[in-house]
Amino acid sequence: MDKLDMHTKNIADENYAALTKLFPNALTEKITGYDEKGNAIVERAIDVDVLRQEISCSVVEGREERYQFTWPDKKKAMLLANAPISATLRPCREESVDFDNTENLYIEGDNLDVLKLLQETYLGKIKMIYIDPPYNTGNDFVYDDDFQEDMLEYLERSAQFDQEGNRLFHNTESNGRFHTDWLNMLYSRIKLARNLLSEDGVIFISIDDNEATNLSKLCDEVFGEANFITELVWEKKKKGAFLSKHFISMKEYIYVYVKDVKKFHGLVGEINTEDSTYPCIKTTNARGVRILRKGTPSKHKESNYTIRTNTRISSGNMELIYLNDAVVENGILQNDVSIDSNWIYSQATLDDFSQKGLIYITQDNYIRRIVNEERIKMLKDLLTRVGSDGKSLKNFEYDTNLNNGGWGTNEDANDELHQILGQQYLFNFSKPSRLIGKLLQSVFDKDCIVMDFFSGSGTTAQSVMQLNAADNGKRKFIMIQAPEKTEESSVAYNSGYKTICELGKERIRRIGVTLASSKVDNGFRVLKLDSSNMKDIYYNPKELEQQSIFNSIDNIKEDRTPEDLLFQVMLDLGVLLSSKIEEKEIAGKKVFNVADGFLIACFDKDITEETVKAVAMEKPYYAVFRDCCMANDSVATNFEQIFAAYSPDTVRKVL
Repeated sequence: MDKLDMHTKNIADENYAALTKLFPNALTEKITGYDEKGNAIVERAIDVDVLRQEISCSVVEGREERYQFTWPDKKKAMLLANAPISATLRPCREESVDFDNTENLYIEGDNLDVLKLLQETYLGKIKMIYIDPPYNTGNDFVYDDDFQEDMLEYLERSAQFDQEGNRLFHNTESNGRFHTDWLNMLYSRIKLARNLLSEDGVIFISIDDNEATNLSKLCDEVFGEANFITELVWEKKKKGAFLSKHFISMKEYIYVYVKDVKKFHGLVGEINTEDSTYPCIKTTNARGVRILRKGTPSKHKESNYTIRTNTRISSGNMELIYLNDAVVENGILQNDVSIDSNWIYSQATLDDFSQKGLIYITQDNYIRRIVNEERIKMLKDLLTRVGSDGKSLKNFEYDTNLNNGGWGTNEDANDELHQILGQQYLFNFSKPSRLIGKLLQSVFDKDCIVMDFFSGSGTTAQSVMQLNAADNGKRKFIMIQAPEKTEESSVAYNSGYKTICELGKERIRRIGVTLASSKVDNGFRVLKLDSSNMKDIYYNPKELEQQSIFNSIDNIKEDRTPEDLLFQVMLDLGVLLSSKIEEKEIAGKKVFNVADGFLIACFDKDITEETVKAVAMEKPYYAVFRDCCMANDSVATNFEQIFAAYSPDTVRKVL
């Protein structure tokens, strides 16, 4: 039996191992200090000069000037992102909704630590991330990641808040590290978030003018410039604020980056004209976005293109082709279709699309026949809505018909929250659910995992559930929010919401009630970040005195439940935290059956051979027991033989 690690993996170790294989000549050692006897303390290291030369196409000499984006403590921010922690997520059934059946998650805790805990389980599984991080206006909070402490001190306080329950502070302009603190906060979190994105995944990040430039440079470094898709512009106000000092800000930005532009299928968007609405993408910067222009002259002067009979018509994310007079049955084109206007594609290109099944019918009456749904609404670039003179912001034309494609504004978001929770001014600067809904639709994946690790009032969760109800989707959400306390003078505090998490969870509950009659998953599992379930003896047995070992035969903390242990095991083994969990009795002992037998765990004491045999006969992929809970030495001795006889392929673990 192997012992579970019960802490997050060390990303630096994995990166070092990868470099060892690629560039063994860059490995070296360095002296980091001296012990009490005067002996040098030597640690592994990478010779940066050798590594730089290995990946350069020219000779590297000295400290040449070069393009780079940096700030104080950047290296420490990288180190913080890679550092392992021994924390866990504990389930909270009493605050959850439909805990046993839902696939949605609401996680309370510092998002840096939570993102680390999710690295194993959700690596490459998140299709879409939306975040609305602190804008660094000098008034909102920035997470206080203390770089002054050494790594041991950091690990000791991981997942802990101060005595007031917060790890937050106000970042005022008088702070000499005004931009540095904000960049350090966001860099490590976005770096970890990138790991969670699927290869065709996309992240949307809201920001205002204060840090837009820095955010762009930061994301270019984390994702790579080639994976920048566009900068969307959101018109956040219906009218300006009279108290604005210098300039009436009517807009915010949404930066769009992908994990791998070569595997990204593109966003689905819309352009409105006087005559019709047809699929297209119109953005300020269209790197990585496929654009189709109907009726625009190009180098291809043929006046008549033909899509051939028997072409398979697909409904996924692909090049967008507009056809007239098409007859489609079971996804197959039944007749040749001629196109009598100029296109940016040649006949050869269209024929190639046809052979590969990449033709997408977009005319309304035919798309319903193919994918059995209404037209997909699409993204609009609001920069095109600046006044006709192209200069004056006063000519912004806000679409007041929200039911006809509007994106919503801050005012609408406030009204929306008021309608849901029955009180005004509960949460400042929330986003309207229509805005997030538009972004969700643009990804065009109805069965994916959506994450928001600055979830605030819970707008993203609401948008996911409402869109699922509207289009029969099966999107799942993971909301992450630090339990930041509301100010005692605030409306939220006096309405009973002592933390932002309490407000967000109540919003999701009430939205779920309104959707109770639909088939949508309107529940969520609440998980809370906490220190590890394991005592120090589990991680550092050699460092404890003999007497301490006698006093700590059980290596699990006294206040932890079997279900607490189960979720830490799921994190360690990479089992989805939304997996179905069935609790049952086997040979007189309580066991957890997770994901229909993928994992079976038993944490009861006095485990007999009968229990071990019964679990083995279930043939799980993983079987987990407590190391100190075998009934006697005979059971421990025969454990491996029992599994070898009844389920040799089962991976056995103990904690």
